[in-house]
Amino acid sequence: MTDTTRPAIPIELERQVKVEAGHRCAIPICRQWPVELAHITPYRTVKEHTFENLVALCPTCHSRFDNSKEIDRKSMLIYKANLGVINSRFMELEKRLLEGMEGGKKLPISGTMGWVFRQLEEDGLIEVVDKSGITMSGIESHYIVQLTPLGDELVSKWLEGEPLN
Repeated sequence: MTDTTRPAIPIELERQVKVEAGHRCAIPICRQWPVELAHITPYRTVKEHTFENLVALCPTCHSRFDNSKEIDRKSMLIYKANLGVINSRFMELEKRLLEGMEGGKKLPISGTMGWVFRQLEEDGLIEVVDKSGITMSGIESHYIVQLTPLGDELVSKWLEGEPLN
């Protein structure tokens, strides 16, 4: 039930929370849009709007969190914390690359795009498994990359909503 007496969330705070989640649902296996803001601890309890207590969710996930309790508060705290970890370490293209390699998938990377995965490779999250310049899925490639065991662990934890270190 919405508290109609509470003040509106300030526009700048709303912007910060939405930007943190890339204007998509903060739940990594969802990532739908549009989004609305949810209080992790209910507003009626904390009586304030803070960045740490707000998360961007699609209407379906918001309902699953607030109404049906399918998504519990502890999970939501982990999703919020993971956003900070992932966003501080990776740019959007790197995040998409990691997601695309989930489950052992190998991805072709054009030789001119090597800069995209260089940091992921230096961090030990992905590895180049082929530099032969083959064509895979109709894409000419200079590199074929896949997750390392460390990268697989990170992506699995991230997508399953487990805490990231």
